[in-house]
Amino acid sequence: MESTSISSAGYSFTSIPPVRLFRPLFSLENLSLPIHLVHSIIHSFKLLKEFDPHIVIGTGGYVSFPTCLAALFKRTKIVIHEQNSVPGIANYVLSYFSQLVFLSFNSTIECFPKKHNCVVTGNPVRVSLRKFVSKAVARLEFFPVVGEEAKVILVLGGSLGANAINIALLNVYSQMLLEHKDWYIIWQTGVESYNEMESLVKNHSNLVLKPFLHSMDLAYAAADLIVSRAGAMTCSEILATGKSAILIPSPDVEEGHQFKNASLMADVAGTRVIAEDELDSTTLGTAIEEILGDDDLRADMSERALRAAKPDASAQIAQHIISLVESSTKRK
Repeated sequence: MESTSISSAGYSFTSIPPVRLFRPLFSLENLSLPIHLVHSIIHSFKLLKEFDPHIVIGTGGYVSFPTCLAALFKRTKIVIHEQNSVPGIANYVLSYFSQLVFLSFNSTIECFPKKHNCVVTGNPVRVSLRKFVSKAVARLEFFPVVGEEAKVILVLGGSLGANAINIALLNVYSQMLLEHKDWYIIWQTGVESYNEMESLVKNHSNLVLKPFLHSMDLAYAAADLIVSRAGAMTCSEILATGKSAILIPSPDVEEGHQFKNASLMADVAGTRVIAEDELDSTTLGTAIEEILGDDDLRADMSERALRAAKPDASAQIAQHIISLVESSTKRK
């Protein structure tokens, strides 16, 4: 996925052998971890020697860890960015050696040992989300005619989809649209789930079914309510666009990142959270009814989200990195 999106944006892309850490830590799968780690560090070191960067930016995960370690061996400065409300193992370890640690939330500072190196910048969000597109214009991208009193639900399961969300919505969408003639649904099923959902979902003028949404700026602008997983970037986009939301955190994400992201969203923006083991057509339908049926509640959720948003994250991170590079260049 990264190789396609990065290359299409005009940047060169080189893959790094990933180093997967299995859970539990003391499992047979991790016996080969040192071998894979050394292989990946050597591969990364060769690439860094050829590219010779002034600084290396790590964002956590299986790929950035060996790359950042290779940068340290090469005596290249590193900075890291933690998108989630709590750090993973990779970023926690790398924070000891990083010049700066960029964070998305204030509360995450307490999770790191070198707090003086932490800078709360927020998560970078796509520039298109910050460009004003009126709700009326955005809705016409998905529906031919939408009244002023209409309510639009945007359902996001990520690029690969979220089966639990798809099934819950599948069992309630028809009744919702029958009872509420002015409700509309933009439903991103995910690429892997699209064919199955398309075969099960009945055609409806108030429903748009897509495997993947390329015009996310328009989808967010059109929506009154977001139903989604609780990935770090999605949470930041919900805050930046000031949307009310229902989050269903994925139980499959290691270290419980999505549960913690969702809990933080509930605290700062009043976001509703439904655990996947509690998710069904009734719990989802009830939560949607409560939020869309209460204009004051949605307005409060929107206001809180916008207050918690950090829309200038990209610029802040870039400024800090440029300053680091310039200071090291001057010393040389």
